[in-house]
Amino acid sequence: MSEAKWYVVHTYSGYENKVKANIEKTIENRHLEDQILEVRVPLQEVVEMRNGAAKQVQKKMFPGYVLLNMVMNDDTWYVVRNTRGVTGFVGPGSKPVPLTEEEMLPLGIKAEDIQVDFAEGDMVVVTGGAWKDTAGVITAISTQKQTVTINVELFGRETPVEISFAEIKKA
Repeated sequence: MSEAKWYVVHTYSGYENKVKANIEKTIENRHLEDQILEVRVPLQEVVEMRNGAAKQVQKKMFPGYVLLNMVMNDDTWYVVRNTRGVTGFVGPGSKPVPLTEEEMLPLGIKAEDIQVDFAEGDMVVVTGGAWKDTAGVITAISTQKQTVTINVELFGRETPVEISFAEIKKA
C-alpha cells in the first residue's frame, strides 16, 4: 500500500465545510478510513474591527479549497471527485499533484509521527474539551490524526469518543 499524501481539492466558493462533511460521511459509509485519513478546511485567526470593537474571528486561509490527506488510487479519486461541490483536484489535467513538505510547513501540518506514552487498553483522563474530567479506556490510537478513541459511558451505554492527544493524560 502506498503512502498517504496531502492533496488539494477545488470546491465551489462557500461550500468548503459542506464538501468536508460530505467526504467524511462517504469515508464512513464506504469504510475508507484507512485510505482517506483526514479532511481539512485550513482556518486562521484574524482580528476584525466591528462597530469600533476588535473581535477575533476565524477565516478560511484558502476559500474554495479543501485539503485531503489520502492514499491516491482509483477508488479514492472517484469518491472525492464525485462529491457534490467538488470541481476537481489541483493539478494538471485529471492528475492530482500532492503537496510538498515546503508547501505544508506554512499550514502548520506536520508530517512526522508523534511518540506517545500510552497504548490501547490504557486508562486515561480527559483534561480539556467537552469531555473534561471523563475517564476511559483507549480502544484505538491514530497518530496520523493525533487522536485516541476512548469508550465513555453516555446514557448508560459505552460510546466511542475521539479525543485529541493534547486533551488526555494517563490515569
